[in-house]
Amino acid sequence: MGRVEGRTAIVTGGGKGMGAATVRLLAAEGANVIAADVDIASAEALAGELGPKVTAATLDVRSPESWSAVVDGAERRFGTVDILVNNAGIADPGELKDWDLARMQRMLDVNLIGVFNGVQAVAPGMRKLKRGSIVNIGSVGGFQGIPRMSGYVIAKWGVRGLTKTAALELGPYGIRVNAVHPGQTRTPMTADVVFDTSGIALGRVGEPEDIARAVLFFASDDSSFVTGAELAVDGGQLAGPADYSGLPR
Repeated sequence: MGRVEGRTAIVTGGGKGMGAATVRLLAAEGANVIAADVDIASAEALAGELGPKVTAATLDVRSPESWSAVVDGAERRFGTVDILVNNAGIADPGELKDWDLARMQRMLDVNLIGVFNGVQAVAPGMRKLKRGSIVNIGSVGGFQGIPRMSGYVIAKWGVRGLTKTAALELGPYGIRVNAVHPGQTRTPMTADVVFDTSGIALGRVGEPEDIARAVLFFASDDSSFVTGAELAVDGGQLAGPADYSGLPR
């Protein structure tokens, strides 16, 4: 039996990258999965590939109405929503001096308010069940500054705070809320990024499957006594760059 057998999961940004890897793994471990994405074509292609355990749904995470439609549809089809993976996100590099309020608002609406909307959308059903697992995808950018990524970093710091507050408020209902913080990871969103692995202890860039395995831990009963936690899946990047050249040999 799979680690999430018989449960129903919604994965946002589920059509590609880390989201698609998470959809694949949760389905392989027995869950019914809604691959929710504003890019419905990518979600439908994945659902067509993986078969009846995966359903595609159009979702604009910025819209509470869009969230309600997806959650209502999942509950009508499968009865419950047991797992939410808030994975959808965007990146928009640029120096702080070049940003205006509209650009910042878009970044926050997708990367932070979208997560907030998701928590609000699934919480009522999970409260009735007295169980549930919400996994928010943050970033190492939620722990440190990243040049030319101010909007992204601000949003990811916010995701950390939201995760901990939601864990405290929803814990009495048996709902766990945790966060996975990817480091440099090879996805369609980072296709144009030149990776620097010099500060990564394991000496490589992450793959979407690395993130999906961490999500599965939080989604499953393996983490039944874990909430409000943060797991950096970054190859040791946040351990900090260090120069050991002066140590005696």
